[in-house]
Amino acid sequence: MKKLANDLRKVLGNAVLLITFRTKKEGGNQELSDTNYFKLYSYVVANELSDLIDVELFHDKTGISKLLQLAHAKGIFVIMSSHDFKKTPAKSEIITRLHLMAANGADIAKIAVMPQNVADVLNLLEATYIAHKMLEIPLITMSMGDIGKISRISGQIFGSAVTFGAVGQISALGQISLANLKQDIQDLEI
Repeated sequence: MKKLANDLRKVLGNAVLLITFRTKKEGGNQELSDTNYFKLYSYVVANELSDLIDVELFHDKTGISKLLQLAHAKGIFVIMSSHDFKKTPAKSEIITRLHLMAANGADIAKIAVMPQNVADVLNLLEATYIAHKMLEIPLITMSMGDIGKISRISGQIFGSAVTFGAVGQISALGQISLANLKQDIQDLEI
């Protein structure tokens, strides 16, 4: 892993490197025990292999606390995330999760949800707007799938600081190609 990270740094130059291990329960391909999850990230942080790490909210709280302390001591920023590939939680639950991420010491709070209808997308966007007004850290929020595409384009209007576009193959439901995303965001700028 150290060699891969060093090779990536050479290719990326000054670009920021984010390392993410997405567990199966949050949409990844493999399950990992909390013990091994924290061992993996502790190795990444201790060896300063990235500029940011993405830590899932729903893991052992003590492990999260220790990992965030280590990351911050090494100058590594932490995105704390929650992904729901089945549904969109209630607006109050989305806001609660974003608050919990901030309270846990995240530098950036991220939530991605699966809408079942347009109302779910509106709930996510309204929750983003409310949380953005209350929290002092940047937020990344999105609704996935075709219905949720509008949240990827318009998120900045509601307080989402970042969106994701595809360069080449699309890697997430509802993701938009980078070229189209750039144009869509420019068209929506207020």
